[in-house]
Amino acid sequence: MKSQTSKEAFVARILFKRARALGIAALLASGSAFAADPGKMSIVDDRGVTVEVPAQPKRIASISYFADDIALALGVKPVASTYMTAGREPDFLLGLTSQMKRIGQRAKPNLELLSEAKPDLIIAIRRYTVGNAAQLQGIAPYVAYNMELLDESYKEVAEISKLLGQPERGEKLNTDFRKNLADFAAKAPKDVHPRFMIMWGGATPFAFHTENTSASIVAAIGGDNIAGPKSPGGEFGIDLSLETMLEKDPEVIFVYDSGPDRPHESNPIWSQLSAVKNNRVFYVGDQWVETNGPIAREIVLREAAHYLYPDTFPAVDVRAEAAKIIPATVQD
Repeated sequence: MKSQTSKEAFVARILFKRARALGIAALLASGSAFAADPGKMSIVDDRGVTVEVPAQPKRIASISYFADDIALALGVKPVASTYMTAGREPDFLLGLTSQMKRIGQRAKPNLELLSEAKPDLIIAIRRYTVGNAAQLQGIAPYVAYNMELLDESYKEVAEISKLLGQPERGEKLNTDFRKNLADFAAKAPKDVHPRFMIMWGGATPFAFHTENTSASIVAAIGGDNIAGPKSPGGEFGIDLSLETMLEKDPEVIFVYDSGPDRPHESNPIWSQLSAVKNNRVFYVGDQWVETNGPIAREIVLREAAHYLYPDTFPAVDVRAEAAKIIPATVQD
């Protein structure tokens, strides 16, 4: 009898160890896992680095508008943020960035100002911060994301929502957007596919491939991106000369509005483009640049639908749409 009991205990221990191993493996496969300290959790960011962060951090610093976007959608107001264009508070964030500590332009965050904000978590755009990773990590736990492609947006929103203690809200934001994207695509005219281009202005414009988040949204509702898909492993955008633009002749052009300097407009080819001739060039807000957050992508979807099909979809009040997503508790 004693021998039988010992055998059962041995089997039970083996089964427990296997179950525990499977549980840990499942957590790791999901991209995050609980740390040994119950007050912390670990996550693998887009650098492939495992970072230990506080459970439900309260003082978020955002390098890019993405973390502002997701935090505000979750009812959390970041303590610090970079900006896109100096002196401009994005309407898609209801101007709430004015209540956050300014820590510089997103490509050149000021680490001294960031340190003064005393964040307990830094959420950053990867390509502008990997060079300062050690210094950032010395200020607070630092996680970095690509923030470039629509496929990445769903993962980023889900993971940051988990970090901020609201995984269910993150999943709902993703589910709602997928449904809205499908609904708008279903309502769009089926026999019209306007050629479009999304670009940074300049002497040689930089255009965005279809996988880029804003371009993916426009393409999903029927637009035909003249920049086409990106090459495997390639960049999310490409330089397109005005001559190439004229050859492909976009019917709708979205230009990231980064200020009054618009050298592309002084090129004589610009006036020959169909989009220019037909007054279908739209200088769009920061949500078209930082589109991976739940607020930005919803607004870009509605704006894109109106700009492509003005007879089918109404004009968009950006602030009104943002106010539907941002909880009233953080709108003041």
